[in-house]
Amino acid sequence: MIRLGVNSVLFGGFDFATAARHIRLAGYDGIEVAAIKGMCEHLELDRWREQARDLKQIAADHELQLLSMEVAALDEHRLMQAFEAGAEIGIPIVNVGPGGQSDVEADFVRQTDLLAQMAERAAAFGLTLCCKAHVGGAIYSTPTTLRAMEKINSPAFGVDMDPSHIHRAGEDPAAALQAVLPRVRHIHIRDCKGRGPSPGDPPLQACGRGDIDLFAYCKAMVSGGYSGPVVLEVIGANKLDLAHVAIIAAESYGYLNAILRQLGAR
Repeated sequence: MIRLGVNSVLFGGFDFATAARHIRLAGYDGIEVAAIKGMCEHLELDRWREQARDLKQIAADHELQLLSMEVAALDEHRLMQAFEAGAEIGIPIVNVGPGGQSDVEADFVRQTDLLAQMAERAAAFGLTLCCKAHVGGAIYSTPTTLRAMEKINSPAFGVDMDPSHIHRAGEDPAAALQAVLPRVRHIHIRDCKGRGPSPGDPPLQACGRGDIDLFAYCKAMVSGGYSGPVVLEVIGANKLDLAHVAIIAAESYGYLNAILRQLGAR
């Protein structure tokens, strides 16, 4: 069964307990813990030891699996903290973006070298480091993702496949997913209105409200045998009230759960 979760960044204006409660009420199986400096730090990596027990207890109280952690920045110091925290708390996947700039070869080489190095360090903690193609980053498309996959051999390195970034790269996300699926270990999911560069206002990131053919994407996911986490990631919602962000979570759950049930994956 594919597990559905929410990145707690959607509830960035509220504490982790509030996020967990409403994510569970919406029907999700799990939660991705946001540790994104400057955006949402439900887990503050500089003081993770102080938070670890409470975070684990809150997830357990709401019967949510700790699916993943998003650090976002490809920063060696913060990633080492994230690996320590993930191993202690029981969070198996750490997600980052690639950093660098698109179509700058020196950036691609530097950032993929760092990803390879940090994947080996993740392996020492029994964790998986995932990176997604990101608008404007050194890895931003299917061809650049495939180059990174070919270069980074560590089994502790995986692809976090986010259809909204691939859509904004001008590609068909369902076709792109089939190309990279052998190394996909995590999926961030949201909808997107238009081709960007931003994914649009938070309500338009709710699954089913944008332009991405998420049914085709989910069908490619299921037919390809993917069985990892699928995590709703909606950004920019920090100033929305609780009812609004809870509706985004619940609406997206209903949409994704219905598709995956029809496909026999839930």
